[in-house]
Amino acid sequence: MVKVVSGQDLIDAGMLQGKWFRPALDAANKVLSENGSMDEAMAAARTFQPGPTLALRTSGDIEIYSNIRAENTCEQDNVEKVNATMRELVRTPVIRAAAIMPDACPAGPVGTIPVGGVVASEGIHPGMHSADICCSMAISIFPSVDPKSLLDAVHAVTHFGPGGRPRGAQIKPSEATLSAFQQNPYLKDGAFSAGIEHFGTQGDGNHFAYVGTMKSTGETALVTHHGSRAPGARLYDRGMKVANRFREQISPETLRDNAWIPSDTEEAELYWAALQTVRQWTKENHYVIHDMAAENLSAKVADRFWNEHNFVFRKSDGLFYHGKGATPAFDKWAADATDLTIIPLNMAEPILIVRGSNAAHGLGFSPHGAGRNFSRSAHLRRLAEEYGADSRGLSPNNIADILAKEAAGIDARFFSGFADISELPGAYKSAANVRAQIEQYGLAEVVDEVIPYGNIMAGDWQKNAPWRKKRR
Repeated sequence: MVKVVSGQDLIDAGMLQGKWFRPALDAANKVLSENGSMDEAMAAARTFQPGPTLALRTSGDIEIYSNIRAENTCEQDNVEKVNATMRELVRTPVIRAAAIMPDACPAGPVGTIPVGGVVASEGIHPGMHSADICCSMAISIFPSVDPKSLLDAVHAVTHFGPGGRPRGAQIKPSEATLSAFQQNPYLKDGAFSAGIEHFGTQGDGNHFAYVGTMKSTGETALVTHHGSRAPGARLYDRGMKVANRFREQISPETLRDNAWIPSDTEEAELYWAALQTVRQWTKENHYVIHDMAAENLSAKVADRFWNEHNFVFRKSDGLFYHGKGATPAFDKWAADATDLTIIPLNMAEPILIVRGSNAAHGLGFSPHGAGRNFSRSAHLRRLAEEYGADSRGLSPNNIADILAKEAAGIDARFFSGFADISELPGAYKSAANVRAQIEQYGLAEVVDEVIPYGNIMAGDWQKNAPWRKKRR
C-alpha cells in the first residue's frame, strides 16, 4: 500500500491549517515517493510552517479615533473606561485601526471591544461581534394603518424571551437559507435546528418592536431590533474555539477575546460564508414578523429597509471592519444596502433615519443607539438607593412609579407581563447628547424620524422562571 501524507496527518501532528498546507503536502509526498520515511516527509512539511509567533504591539502604535465627549461625571468615568479597554485591544498584532462612537460603553474586562467600538483588522475576530451576531434594525411602512392596531398586531405574532417557538408554532426560513445552513460545517449541526426553532423570535434585553409615525409623512411604521438568536450564538461559540486554536500558536500573548481567524485560511473562508448565512437568516427573521403583522391586519407594506450594527464588514482595502454596536455609514456596505440606516435611542425618543457620511475618523461608521453609562445591575442598584428600597429590592409600587415617569405617554408593553426597568430610558445615555455628538463629529445626517407611539420588549421574563417558582 502506497503511503500518502494527508492534511489530517499534518493537523494530527499539531500543525495549524493554512494555505501553506498545499506546498507542505506536495513536499512531504515527494519525499515518500522517493522512498523517504514518514518522519522525513513530516520534517519536510514542517519547513513550510509559518514562522515565529506574533508579539503584542506596544502602546500607542495604533491611533484610536475618538468620537465621544463626556457631558458629566458619570460619562467621564465611562469614557475613561472605554479608552482604557481600546488602548489594550489595539495591541493585538493584526489590528490596523480603531474608532470609538458617541454611544460607547465597556462590555467586559479591559481589552474587550466596547459596545460602540469599531476595529479594522487583517483577520476575523469572533469576539468582536460577540454572540449576538448581526444585531440589527428593520423598518416597514404601513400606510393608512392606526399605530395602536399595528402594535396590537405585532404583539399577537411576535415572540420575546428565552428559547424559540414551541413545536406546532414554528416557522421555517427560506429554503435557500436552510440549504446554506446545511452546506456550511459551522452551521449544519445544532445551528440548523435552532435556525427553525428560533425563527420569528426577538430575544430579550434591549431588543424591541417599536411602532410610531414618520415625521415626514405621518405614515405608521414598525421598527424591530434583534440579532441572530441561537444560530448566531452557536456560530460564535465555534468561531471562538477555532480562533483560539490559532491564537495559541500564532500569538499566545493576545487576549482570548481578541483571538482571530487568519484571512488566508480555509477556516476563515468558511466562517465568512457562515456569517453571511446568519446575516440572511436575521434579515428574514425581521421581515417575517413584519409580514405576519401585515397579514394580521390585512395590510400592505409600502416600503422597508434594514441594517445590522453588530457585524463584520470587508472593504476594498482587504481589511475586516468589526462594528460592535456601530452602524455602517460607508457606501455599499452590503449588496442589499440602501443609502439610509436606522439609529434607535430609547423607547420614549424618536428613532433616527440617517444617511451615513463615511467619516474617516469614524472608519466609516456611526453610532447604533444611546448606549449606557452603567451596567444593568449597577443601574438597578442606583434606582434602589434612590427609592430607598430594602434588601429585597424595588417594590411593585416603585416599579410602577418608575414606569409611569420614564414611559409617560408611551404604550410601553412587556411580553412577559413584567416591566424590566433596566431597559427604560433612564438606563441609557442622554439621547439629546448622543444626537448632538453625531452631528458634532459628522458621523451621519439625520434625514427623518419615527415618532414613538408604543414599544414591546421582553420585560423581566425571569421573574416567574421555573427555578424561581420552585425556590419560592
